[in-house]
Amino acid sequence: MALERLRLQWEKFFEPVFKILGDTHPAVITWAALPIGIIGGIAIAFAPKDEFGATLLLVGAFLIGISTILDGLDGPLARRNGMVTRWGDYLDHTFDRLLDGTWIVCIAVSPFVGDISFGLVVAWFTLLGSYMGTQAQAVAGTRNYRGFGRADRTIMSIIALILSGLFIFFDVASFGHFPGIFDHIEISPMSIVLLISGIGGIYTFLIRFIQANNGIKEIDRNDPLPQPNQKKSEQ
Repeated sequence: MALERLRLQWEKFFEPVFKILGDTHPAVITWAALPIGIIGGIAIAFAPKDEFGATLLLVGAFLIGISTILDGLDGPLARRNGMVTRWGDYLDHTFDRLLDGTWIVCIAVSPFVGDISFGLVVAWFTLLGSYMGTQAQAVAGTRNYRGFGRADRTIMSIIALILSGLFIFFDVASFGHFPGIFDHIEISPMSIVLLISGIGGIYTFLIRFIQANNGIKEIDRNDPLPQPNQKKSEQ
């Protein structure tokens, strides 16, 4: 949520890039972000616990960063060039969800976490929180960005990957394992960011559901939908 507020500053910072891109169609940027992000996730998933693996983590973090930057450029570019379309918005949000799930699962299956079930649960809660935002837009016409946003989660993931890679290079000792049902998972920046993402997904779902409950009901009171069996004289 905090990082979502930096969108205007983001667009101002990348103003020189928009000038270079010129009349480039925003869909080109949208499509470019997808394979770059997927390759970054694959690098993380197959990174072993050695210096080569540390390099792969840093490469993965870099590629996720590039994909995220591209994701932040297509919308402003579309608005700047008068190319805003419903399909572009739909495509952008679809690819966001694909990459969100890919990065979470890839981190979870990597040797640094090693629990795909944990990753799938976190991915489910994350996508559920995102769904509440897009569904609010579909029903009420306004996007709900409250909660633990995609930008927050992505930045934290990149930082966790960089730290994990550096820990290997500098031979930082293990921090042990989580307690209880997670006792098979090592405490590391990557496992911590997954845990935060899962909790953040639950929080985001709840806070967006509560806000939608209030906002959409108010819209229903002020502008009720026509009922199928309602007579014209009653409308």
